[in-house]
Amino acid sequence: MTDRKKPLKKQKIRNAEYYDMQNIFDELYADSKKGCHFRNLVEIIKSPENIKLAYRNMRKNSGSKTAGTDKKTISDLNKWTENALIAHVQRRLDWYTPNAVRRVEIPKDNGKTRPLGIPTIMDRLIQQCIMQVLEPICEAKFYKRSNGFRPNHSAENAIAQAERMIQNVGCHYVVDIDIKSFFDNVSHGKLLKQMWAMGIQDKKLLSIISVMLKAEVAGVGFPEKGTPQGGIISPLLSNIVLNELDWWVVSQWEEMPTRKNYVHRIYANGTPDKSCTIWVLRNKTNLKECYVVRYADDFKIFCKKRSDAVKMFEATKKWLMDRLNLQVSPEKSKIVNLKRHYSEFLGFKMKVRIKGKCKNGKPRYVIKACVKDKALLKIRKKTKDLIGSLRQTYDKHMEYRLIQKYNAYLIGVHNYYCIATHVNLDFQTIAFDVKKSLYNRLKHRLQKQGTITNRYIKEKYGMSREVRFLNGHAIVPIAYVQHRVPMDKKRKINKYTPEGRAEIHKNLGNVNMSVLYHLMNTPCSNASVEYNDNRIALYVAQKGKCAVTGVELESNQVDCHHKTPIEYGGKDDYGNLIIVSDVIHILIHASNERTIKKYLAVVELSEKQLKKLNKLRELAHMQALIL
Repeated sequence: MTDRKKPLKKQKIRNAEYYDMQNIFDELYADSKKGCHFRNLVEIIKSPENIKLAYRNMRKNSGSKTAGTDKKTISDLNKWTENALIAHVQRRLDWYTPNAVRRVEIPKDNGKTRPLGIPTIMDRLIQQCIMQVLEPICEAKFYKRSNGFRPNHSAENAIAQAERMIQNVGCHYVVDIDIKSFFDNVSHGKLLKQMWAMGIQDKKLLSIISVMLKAEVAGVGFPEKGTPQGGIISPLLSNIVLNELDWWVVSQWEEMPTRKNYVHRIYANGTPDKSCTIWVLRNKTNLKECYVVRYADDFKIFCKKRSDAVKMFEATKKWLMDRLNLQVSPEKSKIVNLKRHYSEFLGFKMKVRIKGKCKNGKPRYVIKACVKDKALLKIRKKTKDLIGSLRQTYDKHMEYRLIQKYNAYLIGVHNYYCIATHVNLDFQTIAFDVKKSLYNRLKHRLQKQGTITNRYIKEKYGMSREVRFLNGHAIVPIAYVQHRVPMDKKRKINKYTPEGRAEIHKNLGNVNMSVLYHLMNTPCSNASVEYNDNRIALYVAQKGKCAVTGVELESNQVDCHHKTPIEYGGKDDYGNLIIVSDVIHILIHASNERTIKKYLAVVELSEKQLKKLNKLRELAHMQALIL
């Protein structure tokens, strides 16, 4: 693990600001909230700024290195010039025909396989262009307790919502429903009708999505239903399908209209106080009290009475079949009494236990959340496999990389499962076995004493007596993990409103936006799309200043320099580029003594700045300068 400062901004939001698309996305979100219809979305999708933004969002994605049926990856897109790539995407969207999708089978925990459909890299770029424009429209329509594959939503939010329903609301009966092969059984016609109902009424766009859904799967044929897992747009489409389910469950209780308005107070975060409404519904009606929490196709309906849970179970099964033509898996779907049994959700298992008594003398129930048994076994196996890899290597560089991998894995599982109330006890059950494996396989190389150099590991694990060292590198202890209360998403947080983004990050500062837009609108025509994209990123990273002099640059002064020149094997990647002023750029490559004297007199470099300049000249195979 290496020390890295936390970025001030969410990368994708920052990207949208680079390419001047944030205002357009905000308008789409606001109009969708008002119930507007959208009939000219393809023009926004085809805009050069949206295509460049899609490329930027894709290239940092690890999946961009996975090839489709044409064997091409993001490295092939990097070679295109910016104008050529934009023109090609625009032509494809004029009359879209997708390439065949590559089929990959990945193993599941139950021994079966899950089919993935991987489009070609160009089709993924087109899907990213479409997804960026559709997302703000759909976000305005999605329900607040839908958490999967949405910006600023997470599994932690879903667990926090589930725990609130169980402990605070007192819903001790949960309807566990598992949809049989959800992604493989989505009706294309129903999906398009749902998009139309959401206000997405651009017929050209709907025809593109229809063709996209029916793309040939190599070696299988043309699908008649389903959304291929592996496509960039598939998670958004799956949320559109199940959004109707969310609102149907909500309409049964939480959003049930009443003759009188019982909301007399709005909280500071904008949430209406519905306590009086809930009281009336509980005491004056025979309605089923139910609440839904969903993460992708994994959802639970929480009820206070078993009779309500039974009715909701049957009604939901019927609704899914009648409305969405989706079947429920009878083996995995059931009603769980949380006072007696666990209910599994997102790698956790939850029930309630008695802790004292309430004021009225009744037992007080609190949440008990543990790591799922299968998840613990998987963690134990993975850690022991990583220890086995460490045992087999004696190369110091490779050993350090494997220690990093081991630490990164344990830190990851600790951070994910620490919201379980009994997480420490759960990890203790596998700790003995893992530590025994660690000592037996590495006993001659492990040390108890050492210095933790990684700042994150020192802050989080520095107090543990179980930290061990391998050639001076700290190894994270598996059982040193403490419970943290899961947090729900703040109502204010929103990617598509200025106030919401202010909660996510500080405003883009210290950058001349007019220069940034100039760089975006005047790309180097003969350079690759990778070069032009990195030029913008570096300008922002350097806060608009020259890397040598530190002077803030105007639009006509910004030069992007290859540290190692192209003729000496240099490439257009981020690490080989640097933003300098036009004068410094001349001085880096100048060999004529008169030219050097002329421009040194213009910039008047200090000793430290000259050292930086000479380092760049050395990389460019030029002689060092002397003041």
